[in-house]
Amino acid sequence: MSIALWCLFIAGLLHVLSKTPLFRAQSKSPQGYDNNNPREQQASLEGMGKRALAAHQNQLESFPIFAAGILVATATGMASSTIDYLAIAYIVARVAYIFYYLNDRPTLRTIVWGVGFISSLALLCSPAWA
Repeated sequence: MSIALWCLFIAGLLHVLSKTPLFRAQSKSPQGYDNNNPREQQASLEGMGKRALAAHQNQLESFPIFAAGILVATATGMASSTIDYLAIAYIVARVAYIFYYLNDRPTLRTIVWGVGFISSLALLCSPAWA
């Protein structure tokens, strides 16, 4: 399996990574984690919990374009070190994004979001380079 496809797998795991701080925030509420109405509980979070929810939602939103980019690059035979580097850049950017979001660092968060987004767009456009 290529590095790019491993990055796709890791990106899928980032859903769980980004959910963990949200789960912890929900568990700290007086009633504990509300498994009957988790979305209602999430909507009432503040501070770190609210940022954790936003980071998790953004991770879910960013995944499809990255996945499409990896699949386009793979399906068109664009296996190259550039594709691998773009995939790695996305993963590093997304991990940094979650970290910066949780730690309330909006400027750095925006910068790394841009790196991840540009990486995904470049992957989608990779067949045009051939």
